[in-house]
Amino acid sequence: MFGMTGIIPYMDELDSEIIRLLQTDARQSNRELARTLGVAPSTCLERVRALTRRGVIRGYHAEINPAALNRGVQAMVSVQVRPLSRAVIDTFKSSASAMPEVLSVFVLGGGDDFLLHVAVQDLDHLHAFLLDRLSKRREIAGFRTSVIFQQVHDTAPSRLPDVPGHPQPPAGTT
Repeated sequence: MFGMTGIIPYMDELDSEIIRLLQTDARQSNRELARTLGVAPSTCLERVRALTRRGVIRGYHAEINPAALNRGVQAMVSVQVRPLSRAVIDTFKSSASAMPEVLSVFVLGGGDDFLLHVAVQDLDHLHAFLLDRLSKRREIAGFRTSVIFQQVHDTAPSRLPDVPGHPQPPAGTT
C-alpha cells in the first residue's frame, strides 16, 4: 500500500539513476542497465535488489491503453462518506477497490474522503455506474464526477532535492 509512513528511504545518485532508468524501461536487462550506468553488473544487481528489499522498487508493470480494454471513458469521482469512521472508510475502500470499473482508490483528507479513478466503455456506462453502484450505497453522502479528456503523466519522475534542514541518514546506510 502506498502511504505516508514517515520513513524516507535514503537513495544516493546511483540509486536515483537506477530508478530513473527502470521507470523509463523496466524491461532492460541488468547487463544493459549496468552498461548505461557505467558500473559492474554485480554492483547494479545488488543495488536493484537492495532497492527492492527496502521497498523503493515495489514492482514492475505494463502500461496498457484503456481503450484496448473497452474502457474508452475515464473519470475521477470525488466521494464523501458518512459517518466518518475508520470502519466506514475501510469498508468503502475495500468495496470500491473491488469494483471492476475502479482503477484506483485514493483516501483523502479535506473536503472529500475518497477519489476514485474509474474507466468504463462509454458515458452511458459511467452514468449507470454512478447511479446504480455509487448512489445506492448508504454511506455515501455525496459525490462529484469529472470526466477525463486527456491524461499526461511523467513515466520517470526524478527524486526531488532534499529539504534544507531535514535530517539525512548517516553515510554508508545505502
